[in-house]
Parts: sequence; structure tokens; C-alpha cells
Amino acid sequence: MSQEIDISWDVLGRIVREWGSSSAQIAQVTPLEGGCISTAVAVELTDGRKVVCKISPHRVDRSYINEAHQLKRMSELGLPTPEVYAAKIGSLDDPFSYILMEFVEGFNLHLAKQKCSGEEFDGLQTQLAEMLILLHESTATEYGRVEISPEPSQFDSWPAFYRAIFDPICQEVLKLPAFSVKTRKQIGRIHDHLDQLLQHDEVPRLVHWDVWSTNILAQPDDSGQWKITALLDPNCKYAHFEAEIAYLSLFQTSTPAFLKTYQQRRRLTEEYHRVRKLIYQLYFLLNHVVLFGGDYVRQAEVAVDRLGKVV
Repeated sequence: MSQEIDISWDVLGRIVREWGSSSAQIAQVTPLEGGCISTAVAVELTDGRKVVCKISPHRVDRSYINEAHQLKRMSELGLPTPEVYAAKIGSLDDPFSYILMEFVEGFNLHLAKQKCSGEEFDGLQTQLAEMLILLHESTATEYGRVEISPEPSQFDSWPAFYRAIFDPICQEVLKLPAFSVKTRKQIGRIHDHLDQLLQHDEVPRLVHWDVWSTNILAQPDDSGQWKITALLDPNCKYAHFEAEIAYLSLFQTSTPAFLKTYQQRRRLTEEYHRVRKLIYQLYFLLNHVVLFGGDYVRQAEVAVDRLGKVV
């Protein structure tokens, strides 16, 4: 196994035997792109079966049972997602939280773009738009995270939920010396006026909340036609669908072909393009500043300046 993986073969072996049978044996383990606090690996067994395990060592982590719940919800809507075989919250006696699921063949969307023609990539963008239209058709009466919790937090208003998501991030950003005093003041002013800036007449809609190229798999089918094979790593919420569209645009996951198809069902208003898109993209950038720093600082400064001209 790679030195980057801090999970022993014994632990992975026990997990796959609990799922696959007492005789299941690991043949190979390959690191995958994972999150900041978990390890993601592809595990191939000696009988040819292949699974993905995302695991957090030495942590009691509820995120995996929530991910399993969200993948099931998306699958029930008809979206392509990996089948979940097991999900577990770690304990003091067994301190490994994990999700074990189907290995889905495919290239991430960035690699797929390099391998297919422009027309084929437009087809993938159309498929992605149709999938998100389907996802966003699922509505709720209140805003909130999609999670397994005895008392899930729910919100009557979108700005209130948005604040709950981003308040901790904004507090961290306002302490960062990487931003000038002027920029921090502008961010604080925008944050103080979210109630007015994020008003809309939509209903809470189910969103993936992390649709970018690495979380979309695609490959040619038996006839050679490119298909999206899976949407991965959801962080589902009932939210304002425009935030999802702004995220896709910010990280260049979507193209005009996507927007053309999506807006046949749900048009994006002038107010979205003028104000709300800029706000959503700013806050996603601020989150990346806290997580990764680097180039995202400059991108966030540019976003703040753009908003200063319209807010």
C-alpha cells in the first residue's frame, strides 16, 4: 500500500470480510482522491470484485452514514450513484468510521473532456443538466441539510440557513491577515446584508452541493456513446438551486451546453446574474480560502471588488 494511506491491511481486510464473506481476501489497494480528513481507496479482491472504501481513522464520524443516506436518495430519483454496501460510525472500541460502496468505472469529467470530442462533451453536459433538473425537482417545505439525525436543523428562510452554513467560515476569514482591512470590511458588510441580498421567490430544492469535475464520472458505453456513470460525494441540502448553478460555473464544471438545457426547465433571472451568482461564488471561494489558501485569496478579492460595484 502507498505510504500516504494510514489504514492497515488488517483493518481493510476486516471491513471487506464483514461485507463480502469470511473468505474475502485483498489483492490490491489503490489510493483515490479523497477528502481532507478521510482516506479513499479502491480495494480489489482476489476473486475479482472491486469496491471503494472511504475511511476516517481514529474518528467518530457521522458523515458516512449521511453520505449513504444521500446516495440512496439520489438513486431513488433515478440518478446514477454507486451502490452502498455498508456505512458505519466508529466508536471508542472500534475507532474507524467508513463507507464501503460499489466501484464505478469511469473518468472524471476533466479527463473525459480530454478524451472525447467537443460534440460528445456537449452531450455529457446535456446529461448533467438533465440529472440536476431531476435532482432539483425534489422539493421540501424548509431548508436544511439532508442527514440522519434525531433532531435535524431546519430553517424557514434561505438566508438563515445560508448563514448557518457560512457563519463559521466568515468568522475565520475576517481574522485572516491575507486580506486587507478594506476587503475584510467589505466581506463583513456583505455578510450583514444577506437577508436582503439573497431574497427570492423559489422553494427549497434538493441539491448535491459539490458538483465539480472530480465528482462526476463518465465513459463510453458498449456502443461508444459517452455516458455519465456516477455522481459522487454528495453533501446534499434543501437549498436555493441557484447556488448549485453558481458553483458549477465558478469551477468551470458547466458549459453553455449545460445552461441551454437547464434553462429550458428553469430560467436564471437577471437578479441571479447581477447579484446572487456573485454572492454564491464569493462564499464558495471564501470556503476554499479557509481550506486551501493560495490562489483562492486573490480570486476572492476580485469577487469582493465585483460585488462592491453592485451591492
